[in-house]
Amino acid sequence: MGICSSTSSTQVATAKLILPDGKLQEYSYPVRVSYVLQKHPACFICNADEMDFDDVVSAVNDNDELHPGQLYFALPTSWLKHPLQAEEMAALAVRASSALMKSGGRKNSVSPVTFSGEEVKPGRTTGGARRGRKSSAMLSAIPE
Repeated sequence: MGICSSTSSTQVATAKLILPDGKLQEYSYPVRVSYVLQKHPACFICNADEMDFDDVVSAVNDNDELHPGQLYFALPTSWLKHPLQAEEMAALAVRASSALMKSGGRKNSVSPVTFSGEEVKPGRTTGGARRGRKSSAMLSAIPE
């Protein structure tokens, strides 16, 4: 009937770990949290999906493995069992966005987080913001 083409990627899903210095470490193979902590003994590992505002930050078990496709943070042990404030959550989101952008902006990767008034830095993106333009969020109230 017609010509079909596919642009599917052959990239392997990785577990992504954002380090305290803002660098991204990716694991394309199963790795235990205890192994990661040997390299970062003053930290604990938490799953980004399990972090909520005003809720305590809890650690992933040392015997657990980091799962491909998941985003994790290595945080200082002083943050363990600490209620996460909105400002801290925003800072972590910016850190993750920056690390993911620096990793090469691969196809199907997480899009960068941009905040009103911040300039988008040049780099490969997967759509959305254009290079060098300022971006601002358009928020509105939802009627109840």
